Amino acid sequence: MTNEPWGDRETIREVLAKCGTWAVVGLGDNPARAAYGVAKFLQQHGKRIVPVHPSAATVHGERGYASLADIPFPVDCVDVFRRSADAGAVADEAVAIGAKAVWFQLDVVDEQAFDRTRAAGLSVVMDRCPAIEWAANGPR
Repeated sequence: MTNEPWGDRETIREVLAKCGTWAVVGLGDNPARAAYGVAKFLQQHGKRIVPVHPSAATVHGERGYASLADIPFPVDCVDVFRRSADAGAVADEAVAIGAKAVWFQLDVVDEQAFDRTRAAGLSVVMDRCPAIEWAANGPR
């Protein structure tokens, strides 16, 4: 599989435009981490972010949850800031909670999780960053 299908422009554009609530898995209150900055970027572009981290910390004014299953409202996109080895389990949780999309961040690659999640009917982007993709593929 080539890298292009993991982030085709149409899927990227659709996820960025249609997903309003983003559960950011791996988002804690450490400003030095990439998840912190990307979550802030999403928030500044009109997205609601939901921190998902074992510490369940409040980040950028949004209450955190220890797991996706703990979130008591619908989530549109699950943004995965976890190691590739953990990505499949997070993708399966995203399917279980009824998310519409899964976004695997840069260097988070699990081809089986990609295929399985897409087969479940979700939009999937892998090995991409929404903050980087916004300029080229974001909502107009």
